[in-house]
Amino acid sequence: MFEKKTEIYKKKDRETWQQLTDVLKAGGLKISAGHYFADVVACGGCGAKLDPRNFGAKGAADRDVYYIRVKETDRDAALKLIHEAGLVTVVDEDAALDAAQRLRKREEAEK
Repeated sequence: MFEKKTEIYKKKDRETWQQLTDVLKAGGLKISAGHYFADVVACGGCGAKLDPRNFGAKGAADRDVYYIRVKETDRDAALKLIHEAGLVTVVDEDAALDAAQRLRKREEAEK
């Protein structure tokens, strides 16, 4: 009844995520897909907890982390469908880290 799912995509890239979900659904696979906000909200000057990065010329930037999970038994079929469509899947384990944490992690790895 319940089967463990494996993550085949995790990245801050909505366009690729949408293409991948469309391909997998068209292929008849049952997937679990979604997104979540993982960035730390920087406090605005007025203390209203508004993110100052959202008030630029282009409006609010999309900083959500998008993911796709499939059943472990469907993993190979999902990857085959993705590659046949000419797409590439990525699991970025650092996608939820803010810039300072990514930099610190990279510096520690270089030591």
